[in-house]
Amino acid sequence: MTDISNIEDIQLLVNTFYERVGQDDLIGPIFNEKLEGKWQHHLEKMYQFWQTVLLEEHTYSGRPFPPHAKLPVNAEHFDRWKTLFNSTVDEFFVGAKADEAKWRAEQMAKMFLSKINYFKSIL
Repeated sequence: MTDISNIEDIQLLVNTFYERVGQDDLIGPIFNEKLEGKWQHHLEKMYQFWQTVLLEEHTYSGRPFPPHAKLPVNAEHFDRWKTLFNSTVDEFFVGAKADEAKWRAEQMAKMFLSKINYFKSIL
């Protein structure tokens, strides 16, 4: 196995991960409902996001949190998301970028869950 080093690696990671997400019994229904008819657009955005974050090739612009703000999710959903993400990374890659991808996913999950819980508390 090698490390994440190019856009093809990002696409393999993103495509495999989101295929698993879409089939998952806990988080799949949420993603499938939200992204119905828009999966390809979402995947393209995720290629750009991870390409920017991991490869420092700046192709993504946007605000990743707002689309997630009102999702009906809790810590259990984020734990499943992280499990699927980490297992996908570990299946294909090893190295500093793979470790960074898992670390960044962990940090995003913490931040998103914290913000979602905050918005739930004030509404």
